[in-house]
Amino acid sequence: MVLTEKGLELIKMFEGFSATPYLCEAGYRTIGYGHVIRLGENLQNVTETEATVILLRDVANAERAVWRLIGVPLESNQYDSLVSFTFNLGAGSLQRSTLRQKLNRGEYYEAGEEFPKWCYAGGKKSKGLLKRRLIEKEVFLYGDYPI
Repeated sequence: MVLTEKGLELIKMFEGFSATPYLCEAGYRTIGYGHVIRLGENLQNVTETEATVILLRDVANAERAVWRLIGVPLESNQYDSLVSFTFNLGAGSLQRSTLRQKLNRGEYYEAGEEFPKWCYAGGKKSKGLLKRRLIEKEVFLYGDYPI
């Protein structure tokens, strides 16, 4: 299974594009479509095309985590939603989540209900993250993409 074009556009919509570095809500230096700038990376300016290439590399890491951590069959919309979640929060968050536990027990609806609980950045509830999680939930449960 691979991220669909709609899934990629969903992540782009959530992340937005920035040609120059900025601090995200969680306090990380970020560029492009939500790429956290790692130690040793000297990214000062990127085009949308360059940012998309970087995003695809970052998304591949999130996809590998979903493949490794989820042991039940998924529809493409469910996969897209989980990759978006994992891209944003990291594989460790998916690994330790009740969402993952419920999903791997085959409790799809109950797993979908877990998305909104993951709306904190820097220890504070974020309206932006809550909106993202509610959309990911709708995509996961019903295949309702806002794009």
